[in-house]
Amino acid sequence: MNLLLDPDDAAFREEVRAFLAAELTPALQRGQYLNAAIYPEPEISGAWQKILHRRGWLVPLWPVEWGGTGWNPVRRFVFETECALAGAPLVHPMGVRLVGPVLLRYGTETQKQHYLPRILAGEDYWCQGFSESGAGSDLAALKLRAVPQGADYVLDGSKIWTTHAHHANCMFALVRTSSEGRRQDGITFLLIDMHSPGVTVRPIRTIGGDHDLNEVFFDQVRVPQANRVGEENAGWDCARYLLEFERGAGIFSPRLRSQLKRVGDVMRSLQAQGTAFDGLLYRRFGNVLADLDTFEMLELKTFALLEPGRTPGPLSSVLKLRASRMRQAIAELGIEVLGPHSLRWHGAGEEPAIEAAEQALLPDFLNSRAATIFGGAQEIQLGIIAKTLLGDPPR
Repeated sequence: MNLLLDPDDAAFREEVRAFLAAELTPALQRGQYLNAAIYPEPEISGAWQKILHRRGWLVPLWPVEWGGTGWNPVRRFVFETECALAGAPLVHPMGVRLVGPVLLRYGTETQKQHYLPRILAGEDYWCQGFSESGAGSDLAALKLRAVPQGADYVLDGSKIWTTHAHHANCMFALVRTSSEGRRQDGITFLLIDMHSPGVTVRPIRTIGGDHDLNEVFFDQVRVPQANRVGEENAGWDCARYLLEFERGAGIFSPRLRSQLKRVGDVMRSLQAQGTAFDGLLYRRFGNVLADLDTFEMLELKTFALLEPGRTPGPLSSVLKLRASRMRQAIAELGIEVLGPHSLRWHGAGEEPAIEAAEQALLPDFLNSRAATIFGGAQEIQLGIIAKTLLGDPPR
């Protein structure tokens, strides 16, 4: 694999840098830099999404006829790296990276024409209704019922750990439409208006103090059958395709490198204030950086072999698992750098005891503990990897 950019790709990198210098405001950079939650708030991510959409660089994975860029893997990696290093906000992925590709593959023409332009323009803000109490890692155990009634489905049940449901006006959800046969065969993929009568959102505060997550209740909620994606009881195919995009179609290493840079910034700031660090901490920083370089090479090799619009398949589990563990390792390093400062906390309305960048490291560490759970628990990813290598166990 040639790691040197050819002249065209090098020129593209300069084009990206010029774009970022012109469009990325200090307020957007600060919003991402100090974010310790799963995603930035909509006023940060949404503003950046609109800028990318105007430039035509929002959805590299989509077909060109629907707004895709047509970039090869090298250009996509260059773009993601430059955005991360410049401090550009994460774009909320539920629309552009998750439900969008599902609609492109499984949606009707009417659904595509209605939803895809709204996703691109940021007119709809999506959340994902997959997990339930007792049906997180074992997604096939979900129980949210959807009973056909005339031209609608009537929903009763709940979802949990629903990221940004309090901001969303749309949800894509897996619902149970049959209890016959295999559990996976009775699941349907639905698009739900979050403003429908009978939908209630209840906040869940994370250990880091953020409000990212929610529990969502459905009480006799009517959803048009026209909002079904794919065939009834065939939603499992949509879910598997979506989860491959969630776990493996993203590029993780640039954002991890940005996270590590924030830890390094804090370390240098504390040094300037007279804090001395021992050699073991420098060694640990070097080990994390070496692991990150290795992971970046794995990503580069993986995406260099992919055709445009394809996902890595089972290898997505390797990438997701490694990225989750790297995020935790970097967050742990941040706490080591903070030392006694990591014991200091402040409540709402109080002045932080330390600098804002330093203050963000503690909730980042606390929230990172869930990185090996959400998006597919590490035990599930290890099972997928084992089955890929060894085949299904004998019965």
